[in-house]
Amino acid sequence: MMLIEQTPIADADLPVEAFKAHLRLGSGFGTGETQDAVLASFLRAAIAAVEGRTGKALLMRMFALTLGHWTTDCGQVLPVAPVSAVTQVERIAADGTRADVATGSFWLERDTQTPRVRATGTALPSVPAKGSVVVHFEAGFAAAWDGVPSDLRQAVLMLAAHYYEYRHDTGLSNGCMPFGVTSLIERYKHVRLGAGAVR
Repeated sequence: MMLIEQTPIADADLPVEAFKAHLRLGSGFGTGETQDAVLASFLRAAIAAVEGRTGKALLMRMFALTLGHWTTDCGQVLPVAPVSAVTQVERIAADGTRADVATGSFWLERDTQTPRVRATGTALPSVPAKGSVVVHFEAGFAAAWDGVPSDLRQAVLMLAAHYYEYRHDTGLSNGCMPFGVTSLIERYKHVRLGAGAVR
């Protein structure tokens, strides 16, 4: 399985001004102290960390999931939520020939934790021998930052501020996350059942 983000978050969509205001409130950050590009890099890192911990895309964008086989013939869980649309499914033969799957043969089962591509009939289209399938889909809470849930927005600002405050501390390389951030994102994490597998 390989997940590729096809449309990265644009610089203009990052909440740089909100981050500046957050830093001024929490640490006496002054105007003109740091370039916007530097603040944007901390925001991108914080967004990536929150998305990685929760399995949720904060801002809406396109993804492509490449699979060598379906998890089950009747449905395939998508690794990112929430998913608003599955726009295309391709079959790729061993020689690289690509062919679109008829849109009527699959549908999107919406779910806040584990959205799925479902077969309209008895099974999803077969994966070519030594080939793959690619599922193109759009995922994210909103197109603009203000549409992202407020607790996740706050978690990103808090984590980005943490990265900013400790940017020269090499002792933070073990991936620690402040407690306030973990508590804010807790309810968005994958629900795990049974032996720990997401169903």
